[in-house]
Amino acid sequence: MVLHIKNMVCPRCVQAVADLAEKMHIEDAQVELGTLTVPDSHPPLSLDVLEHLTTRLKELGFELIDSQKSRLIEQIKKEIIVLARKADGEKPSQNLSQIISTALHYDYNHLSTLFSASEGQTIEKYYIAQRIEFVKELLVYDELSLSQIAFNLGYSSTAHLSAQFKKVTGLTPSHFKKIKEQKRKFLTDI
Repeated sequence: MVLHIKNMVCPRCVQAVADLAEKMHIEDAQVELGTLTVPDSHPPLSLDVLEHLTTRLKELGFELIDSQKSRLIEQIKKEIIVLARKADGEKPSQNLSQIISTALHYDYNHLSTLFSASEGQTIEKYYIAQRIEFVKELLVYDELSLSQIAFNLGYSSTAHLSAQFKKVTGLTPSHFKKIKEQKRKFLTDI
């Protein structure tokens, strides 16, 4: 049984849900971004257990997703977050629309229309926002130069990264770095 969970978008979220599954004695559950998989060997979850799980998830800021459209949107977000945080210095061999379409086995136009209607922004803007949040994180850590960050995230140049950063935040990366106390957004608020 696979349960899809909304707002589970980071490693800490995954750990929180894994801890909850363990506390609720859901043995050998596999938890990944956006999903909790109960193995076939586990007895089926009763309605009481599902209701309790739903309540506990809400207390943690998550919710079970019950519609196909909602699950698809969460899968899009999951793919984008993983892709936006990829920092191996290589440019993807496919563009964003091809990557998302291939990963989810749907036509990109369908995914794009669904995402925009639900989230009020395009997949591309969501992807850029996720990348910029990751850049902010890397800038705050102050371990890499801007050119290293641009290279690791596959930007064509430091200038391209700087221009995109300024367009999204209204600040240059160097100015942002100077005012580190500016609060970053939670991934779920983008």
